[in-house]
Amino acid sequence: MGYHEHKHNSPASINCAVLVISGSRTQKDDQSGKLLTKMLQDNGHQVAAFEILKNDADAIRGKMQQFIADEGVQMVISSGGTGASHLDITVETVTPLLDKQLDGFGELFRQFTYQEIGTGSIMSRAMAGVAGGTVIICLPGSVAAVEMAMGKIILPEIGHLVREASR
Repeated sequence: MGYHEHKHNSPASINCAVLVISGSRTQKDDQSGKLLTKMLQDNGHQVAAFEILKNDADAIRGKMQQFIADEGVQMVISSGGTGASHLDITVETVTPLLDKQLDGFGELFRQFTYQEIGTGSIMSRAMAGVAGGTVIICLPGSVAAVEMAMGKIILPEIGHLVREASR
């Protein structure tokens, strides 16, 4: 089967977990996690879990491992902790959990970011991979980054990503 056949045979509805990683955001003022949830649900996907965690490696690792082990979660999308600051530890924490990295995601994300903001795109470490058959996507915490990634990359490929990761 080719790309179009694979995509056509992919699930139309995906069970996702949304994880916001921030030293300052709370349920009241979080916007990126709310946008992720809304965009997923508006496109026919389920949000099986929603969590806000501090920039703490043990907490992030533990929650990711919990989601990876949960057969009801097919994809985890995190927001936050992917920049260049010493506080940004999402990528370093998640990468060792991955069985495979999907380098094209980060490359495409930075290409689209460059088109919108220019050379500041070099500071983004947005990434994706697969762990235990679960797709893991780590996005920056900004609402603009979440909206762009969801609209231009994730939602067009979500079913296909999950289909391939779970085979």
